[in-house]
Amino acid sequence: MKEAMFYESTSENGVRCNLCNHRCKIKEGKRGICGVRENRGGKLYSLVYGKIIAEHIDPIEKKPLFNFLPGSRAFSIGTVGCNFHCKHCQNSDISQYPHEHGGEVIGQDRNPDQIVTAAIAAGCETIAYTYTEPTIFYEFAYDTAVLARMQGIKNVFVSNGYMSSEGARQIAPYLDAINVNLKAFTDKSYKEVCGARLNPVLETILLMKELDVWVEVTTLIIPGLNDGEQELRDIARFVKSVGPEIPWHVSQFYPAYKLLDRPSTPAATLRRAREIGMEEGLRYVYEGNVPGEGGENTHCYACGALLIERYGLTLTRNRLQDGKCPECGARIDGLLPSGCGKYEPS
Repeated sequence: MKEAMFYESTSENGVRCNLCNHRCKIKEGKRGICGVRENRGGKLYSLVYGKIIAEHIDPIEKKPLFNFLPGSRAFSIGTVGCNFHCKHCQNSDISQYPHEHGGEVIGQDRNPDQIVTAAIAAGCETIAYTYTEPTIFYEFAYDTAVLARMQGIKNVFVSNGYMSSEGARQIAPYLDAINVNLKAFTDKSYKEVCGARLNPVLETILLMKELDVWVEVTTLIIPGLNDGEQELRDIARFVKSVGPEIPWHVSQFYPAYKLLDRPSTPAATLRRAREIGMEEGLRYVYEGNVPGEGGENTHCYACGALLIERYGLTLTRNRLQDGKCPECGARIDGLLPSGCGKYEPS
């Protein structure tokens, strides 16, 4: 347990948590929407500091980050709890654990030094704060990220984008990349499916770009929910307005948790979403969860040449030369390998 960052006192021993855009008002002895930040005696505490529930070595493509250190490995960590309650959550067993187990918080005790040491020992170039929303274990993520940066390890968030601007600005100097899950483009969908609002997510994407964090965006396409052509076009246009170089991942939904009444996303829908993204001027649009269809590959935005081939999450061929297209010389956006085998920003 550690005293939380980003909170203020209110009347009668209450507090307001300002870590995410719910900005929960929390009474004495109660917790916020995330289920892991509790008011004890007028002070707000993180109950998940160092309580790691998931710890794995993943390909960076699993985050998914395709224009950031492609083919590298990420040391991935997460805790229980989440500030969203998505009906289709694929990690509901940990994200909703406190809510479904009487407030219990579980996890293996770790400190930031142990995480960084383990990442280095495993040959990982990055530490990924993922599996659940990293904002809810912000204090531990922040301390770990600062230490990781000192040791030459990069940091990435896999996020729902609901962190407050205060939280985003403080972590940004130590954050190298973020994948924001843009789940839909209507407030109605956000409220009904996630228990949140759309606009704060859009603001986070804009802010992270402004703060020079490499941004990629993922949309899980759910049949009958967010798969309409106009909504997909609206998402693509928004991403383009932030920056045409931002990769957009359009991923296949499969029934999970409380959203079991909808079918998996047809591959044809993903292909059409990719076409829409390209039509709207995005340089990189990737199809996720459908290996072997070719939608995972990176092409040159200038001449169309195939640059990076993937099968699912595995990089099988990389033709980049010093971060450039070998055919036309265009510099490809992101953090990409140079010809000498090291990584340099492009």
